[in-house]
Amino acid sequence: MAQEKGGNLSEVQARIGASHNIKDLDRKLQFYGRWAPDYDQDVAALQYRAPRLAVDCLTQALPGPPHDALILDVACGTGLVAAELQARGFLQLHGVDGSPEMLEQAQACGLYQHLSLCILGQEPLPSPEGTFDAVLIVGALSDGQVPCSAIPELLRVAKPGGLVCLTTRTNPSNLQYKEALEATLDKLEQAGAWKRLVAQTVDQWELATSPLEVAPGAKDGFISGIIYLYQKQRSP
Repeated sequence: MAQEKGGNLSEVQARIGASHNIKDLDRKLQFYGRWAPDYDQDVAALQYRAPRLAVDCLTQALPGPPHDALILDVACGTGLVAAELQARGFLQLHGVDGSPEMLEQAQACGLYQHLSLCILGQEPLPSPEGTFDAVLIVGALSDGQVPCSAIPELLRVAKPGGLVCLTTRTNPSNLQYKEALEATLDKLEQAGAWKRLVAQTVDQWELATSPLEVAPGAKDGFISGIIYLYQKQRSP
């Protein structure tokens, strides 16, 4: 198979569009392994805004000085979320990802105090219950990546009263996954495990990889996405 390499916008759109169609996790991880060296430049070409928007949402809700907060970046990839966190004063950053090659890129960025290999959905997060002030998962909630069944793990490692920030795409090919995700999120809230603070729809999430992904009335060829923010319930 040809190597995933940076290129012009149409090449990037074709490559990322193909990745959205990979539903098998092993194949998806192989793709990300090849893609890791060019990931940052490719998502920049798509004007991918999720890391900045998610961190903005978290920052507005997290109490206390950012440098005191211990943060877990789940499916951290190359470290795009960490760069946004550091720019806002967050310094205690841990990351996990299922791709060794992505973790190599994250290590090179020098922003994480600790990095771990973890395939969420197949194994638990490598942290005790109630460890983190905030947990983020940006960009990995879709078919072939992190299954909805793994969501309780994000909640488990958050401290009581801590925050969990999640994002997903709302373009046509991801709507079935989004529906299942929201059912999982709602079930946890109904059980009293956490409380929803934010559900923010974003019209300009990233450039579409295909005209079929652009919703009617969408502007400038962008797809939409959504940011969820939850607070873990404190112990009685």
